[in-house]
Amino acid sequence: MAFGLGALRLPPRDFWSMTPRELACAAEGLYGRAAIAPSRDALAELMRAFPDGDET
Repeated sequence: MAFGLGALRLPPRDFWSMTPRELACAAEGLYGRAAIAPSRDALAELMRAFPDGDET
């Protein structure tokens, strides 16, 4: 919400009507693609550090 209302200065009505894809495109427009998603290598490292598994 801080991004949509603060950085983008959207009225609440417009912010809440955005799709996740629209919000991601807005973030990419301001900060570039790197701010949106980790690289493949970074994602692989996170997956090694925090593997999915049975936590029972």
